[in-house]
Amino acid sequence: MVRRTASLLTAAVCITAARWLLIPTTFAALSRKFGHQVARARNPPKRQSVALRSYAGYENRFPAPAKKFEQELIATAKAIAAPGKGILASDESNPTAGKRFADIGVENSEENRRKYRELLFTTPGLNKHISGAILFEETLYQSTADGKQFVDLLKEQGIVPGIKVDSGLRCIPGTDGEQYCTGLDKLPERCREYYKQGARFAKWRAVLSISKDGKPTDVAIQHTAFGLAAYAAIAQSEGLAPFVEPEILMDGDHDIVLAQRVHEEVWAEVYRQLEVHGVMLEGTLLKPSMITPGVQGPTAQPAEIAQVTIEGLRRRVPAAVPGIMFLSGGQSEEEATVQLNLMNQVEGRPWSVSFSYGRALQASVLKVWQGNDKNKEAAQKMLLALSDANGQANLGKYDTSKDHPSNTGSLFVENYAY
Repeated sequence: MVRRTASLLTAAVCITAARWLLIPTTFAALSRKFGHQVARARNPPKRQSVALRSYAGYENRFPAPAKKFEQELIATAKAIAAPGKGILASDESNPTAGKRFADIGVENSEENRRKYRELLFTTPGLNKHISGAILFEETLYQSTADGKQFVDLLKEQGIVPGIKVDSGLRCIPGTDGEQYCTGLDKLPERCREYYKQGARFAKWRAVLSISKDGKPTDVAIQHTAFGLAAYAAIAQSEGLAPFVEPEILMDGDHDIVLAQRVHEEVWAEVYRQLEVHGVMLEGTLLKPSMITPGVQGPTAQPAEIAQVTIEGLRRRVPAAVPGIMFLSGGQSEEEATVQLNLMNQVEGRPWSVSFSYGRALQASVLKVWQGNDKNKEAAQKMLLALSDANGQANLGKYDTSKDHPSNTGSLFVENYAY
């Protein structure tokens, strides 16, 4: 009798399950039947784009940091990733600016830093190939000699002003010199003020290194990914489109195979954390290093570097990201241009592949300027020529048969810090 009852109960359960599986039923119908709200039947927030409804905010458990500034963030990222254009990274800290000035015999004073940035931003025709400029906090509040604020000067040219928001690097306890990036404390308040001042995107630089004996460690990768994602969410919540910059240094004797494995691992974890934090990818940009062997390692041909870098990005970076804005990473000005040009000749690039160069756009400019006002025009012509070369490289149309405008060699600095 007991067995018969059990069999009847089992049969009843199976019949009921089959009924629900075979009869088309909507979530709304189920809600009416059982008298409660089915979780996924909730109306998602109204947005202009249906495709964007799933990235965040669909349910309470999914954060939506970009919700308030969604369309503005998308527009900012698209403007920066415009064809034939890239970023002028002029966000060197005051100590780093001092090192650059020392090479040309110029005093590292606030006025000299202001004067030099004015030279950069007043270059005639700069907006032809420059879509955005990253500023240091001091520069964000500075003005030209005749009183026009730099942010207004840039905006009038259609160049988007951005701001470096990280506070530098600290050692991860118990590691062999690996570092994490600081600056999350009071970042919302700072981003809010930067937005009021006119900044529309932000940059946060995390740094990793490669070694054959295990760097980067898991803890270093986790620090990098979590820090970048937390920063990006905060930046979007305050209206700043975040540049996500997981720089992997060229230092070391590793080959390009290990470099590719590490880059892909780091990028994968970064984008996993961005998803966890609800960051809207359409309102972000990635600023990675190119996949190269270590400077003391086996050499790789430029075409191989280009192929491997694009291949790695295809495997790890979603097509929703509007632009990949490479850092030069210590390559010479000419190498950075040639490498960018080759990457834009590799098929299968769903994002704009462009530049966010500091040293690779300024080394020759500083060399021409020498702190002398008489050299201002010549220095600006150099900046324009370098911008033009890289703008053409973004289109894959840089003419390698012509001489590159630069006059400097390798820009590699061991354990480079801003």
